[in-house]
Amino acid sequence: MAMRPPVGMPSMSKRAKRVLLTIVGLIVLAVLWFQFVGIWVDWEWYGEVGFREVYGTQFVTRVLLFLIAGLGSGAVVALALLAAYRSRPVFVPAGEVDPLSPYRTVVATRPRVFALSIAGLVGLICGLSAQGNWTVVQLFLHAQTFGQVDAQFGHDVGFYVFRLPFIQMIMTWLFVVVAIAFFAVLVTQYLFGGIRLSGPGRRISSQAAFQLSLLIGIFVLIKAVQYWFDRYDLLFSNRGGLFTGASYTDVKAVLPAKIILMVIAAVCAVGFVVGAFLRSIRLPAVALALLVLSSVLIGGVWPLILQQVVVNPNGITKEPPYIQRSIAATQAAYGLGEDKVSYTNYADVTNATPSALLSDPSVQNARLLDPNILSDTFTQRQQLQNFYGFAPQLNVDRYTIDGRTQDFIVALRELNVDNLQANQKNWINEHLVFTHGNGLVAAPANQAPGGYPEFTVSDVSNQGAIKVDQPRIYYGQLASNYAIVGSESKDQNIEYDGSGDAGQGAFTYDGRGGVRVGNLFQRLVFATEYGEPNFLFSSEINGNSKILYNRDPRDRVEKAAPFLTVDTKPYPAVIDGRIQWIVDGYTTAANFPYAQNVTLSDATNNSQTATGSATGQVNSQVSYIRNSVKATVDAYDGTVTLYAIDESDPVLKAWEQVFPGLVQPSSAVSPELRAHFKYPQDLFEVQRQLLARYHLDNPVDFFQNSNFWRVPDDPTESGVTASQPPYYQQVALPGQSSTSFQLTSVLTGFGRPFLSAYMAVGNDPDDYGKITVLQLPSNTQTPGPVQIQQTLLNNSAISQYIGTRQRPGVSTIVYGNLLTLPTSKGLLYIEPLYQRGISAQASPQLTQILVWFGNRVGNGDTVAAALQNASSSNQVTPPPDNGSGQTSGSSSPPPSSSSSGPTTSAPSGSVTPEQALAAINRANQDLAAAKQSQDLGRIGAATQRLEEAVNQYFQVAGTPAAAPPAASGSAPPTSSASVGG
Repeated sequence: MAMRPPVGMPSMSKRAKRVLLTIVGLIVLAVLWFQFVGIWVDWEWYGEVGFREVYGTQFVTRVLLFLIAGLGSGAVVALALLAAYRSRPVFVPAGEVDPLSPYRTVVATRPRVFALSIAGLVGLICGLSAQGNWTVVQLFLHAQTFGQVDAQFGHDVGFYVFRLPFIQMIMTWLFVVVAIAFFAVLVTQYLFGGIRLSGPGRRISSQAAFQLSLLIGIFVLIKAVQYWFDRYDLLFSNRGGLFTGASYTDVKAVLPAKIILMVIAAVCAVGFVVGAFLRSIRLPAVALALLVLSSVLIGGVWPLILQQVVVNPNGITKEPPYIQRSIAATQAAYGLGEDKVSYTNYADVTNATPSALLSDPSVQNARLLDPNILSDTFTQRQQLQNFYGFAPQLNVDRYTIDGRTQDFIVALRELNVDNLQANQKNWINEHLVFTHGNGLVAAPANQAPGGYPEFTVSDVSNQGAIKVDQPRIYYGQLASNYAIVGSESKDQNIEYDGSGDAGQGAFTYDGRGGVRVGNLFQRLVFATEYGEPNFLFSSEINGNSKILYNRDPRDRVEKAAPFLTVDTKPYPAVIDGRIQWIVDGYTTAANFPYAQNVTLSDATNNSQTATGSATGQVNSQVSYIRNSVKATVDAYDGTVTLYAIDESDPVLKAWEQVFPGLVQPSSAVSPELRAHFKYPQDLFEVQRQLLARYHLDNPVDFFQNSNFWRVPDDPTESGVTASQPPYYQQVALPGQSSTSFQLTSVLTGFGRPFLSAYMAVGNDPDDYGKITVLQLPSNTQTPGPVQIQQTLLNNSAISQYIGTRQRPGVSTIVYGNLLTLPTSKGLLYIEPLYQRGISAQASPQLTQILVWFGNRVGNGDTVAAALQNASSSNQVTPPPDNGSGQTSGSSSPPPSSSSSGPTTSAPSGSVTPEQALAAINRANQDLAAAKQSQDLGRIGAATQRLEEAVNQYFQVAGTPAAAPPAASGSAPPTSSASVGG
């Protein structure tokens, strides 16, 4: 029978080839030009800020990684392809039509071209992937020691932070390259008949078997090495559930399994290699089956059995030693050790009246103005021009005026081109005329005459109480666009300055900031970067012109120090007469052994970020964090300066070796600058979330979840369930005769709304970074923020006041921050109320102050009036805990029943139905927690306690006994007071 000749691929004409090559060439040139523009723009920007060595180090490291990984992986794949091609069998097609024949013919005509093309593509992809790991490589090359070893293997923490990520990167790269080479050989051998799926004779040739077995042997050998390093990953395990780090099962089962699997993998690798030389697939097949079976049984089934049979029923005795490791490591990794945190007992029991607090320094300095509400008020009263604006979230800082230090609400009057009207919007106005903001606006935080801030303004026309020598704002949070500045002569000024009657044309930028954009090449580069042809055609751009870009302070610090995680809340401060943005930078690590993992975006989420009024933190997971760097950005010329604040941080030390001279020592910080340092809110929120659990030193208590705390929800935000943010305020802590600038937060009991602790961290130079935790006694029930808000709104006078001023279609009430002040006489809550009209031009006005102290509620136009009003009122009972009916307050002790659950020994007559219902709630929560722990012993005991609690409730309520309710993650529904507003 005649055979069909092989069918080749269709060919192209010479003209089509020339057209195709021209199009490809133009595309390549365009891609290269755009890449060059991006590099040039960055190079020029780094030159502007004086940090070109940062860009140069990054660039060189990325290029070297790209070349090493790209050439290495490409070479391996190319060799594998060429070896497979040269060892191809003499192919004799069968009688039927061969679908691979056209492809085989094309490949056979240019085997080197195809091999090098495929290898080049693989190398390109691997190189691009590898260059993104430049930070891993640099930290490996400049590794430091922590002076602290892990509890399991005894290695310095620096091994896990600096060296282990690099080793894991190399192992991953080897796995990928060998796997790609394996599939390249597999496809080549199949294409040329070395592997057949049908037909007579042997299905796989000896050369194909040799190459594939050898590659699998190398793969398994790499896996054996990885088993050794996988042991260290156990120190970041989450098997324990409650804690991070190697648990009992990890140490007793998984760790030995890794060693056993390593030996088995090494033996199997030898089997694959021997099988390759014997040209047999039987031995490799047996080795592969042994490896898979042992991985399942030793690495999976055995740890699972140990966890279920030994650990879950006896976790309270098996896990505490490993929990203790996690507690110690977490406290060290997040700065929560004894050297940073001090605990003080605070007995919130008082017989004083609210009016007795009038002389308390904390009360006299109580912050009434809410920086999260007043942006519109600042805009309405201090905007001056429609194209100016203020950031959505203002800042709190302290200044000394006439010898007195007090808190101020501080904001910059920045340029906001989004506010330009339609007839103002054109390229000239947006980029050459309206280029900068004008001035600093501040107001004392504890004063609001007439309900509005009492402003002090320093701009180009005024000099307020806070002296500013250069009030023009070229770099700020609202500077989202580029600006072009500079003129041929001093007489040609086109920048709007807002000074006096001259207005437009009164100023030309003369600062050091900006990149030259005067010649044709520079214009072409930036025309390409921004897609704007006016760079080429505008006559307003001259030889002295400069372009200002990357003008947001956070963006500038992130680019200048790419190894830092930047705080989300930069703030302006006047330092030596100049406005400086202060930006906090964090050094982080993800491999601190036994330290609790934290997702930054989750830990810093609060009611402000949930409502969109504040920027959220990056969604990255860390197990170590330090506020080791503070940066300043000059609001006029954009100068970026980095200062080392924690010079003992090993991560910072490593980066200082990578970029010598980039970060200035702490001694370079001027006293005036240091006086305006604030403890960063993002770090504080991470620490308070962890402190809610890791304040415990007893691992048994930790295992039982007893004495845990939680961050309360913000009761002043309606429609959002999110944590209450911390607040900056002047506070005199117990034992202090005067106030100091503190960042504060309260913590409630776990699953209960009563206050358990008050957390504050010092911001002043003398006590900066010192965390003080006031622990309330467990035998008192001080209401938390949610209960206080309910109590305030349930007050008849306050509810009537709100009802008469919150009118649909006319005005609404806005609740300010609910502040907690730990005075020497007891805890005081203060909440300002703002009234706001519904029109777009309306701004919030402070109209009333609400206070709570010693179970007394008051309101008034001032704090003094509110305290006097509270003194004349009767004591009130805060809302019950989830319907428990238990009264709570500063001086009210809890019921005598144990919090661990109900007891049957107490006579029913001594227990009220409400108390019995509360016991059901507690037992229900205990059962839910026991089910989560999978501890059969705990589940049985918790079920018994729930049944006893239900029977006791039916006893005292006079209802026939019934089956206990099913446990759930939350307490049964009960009645509670509604929250208005």
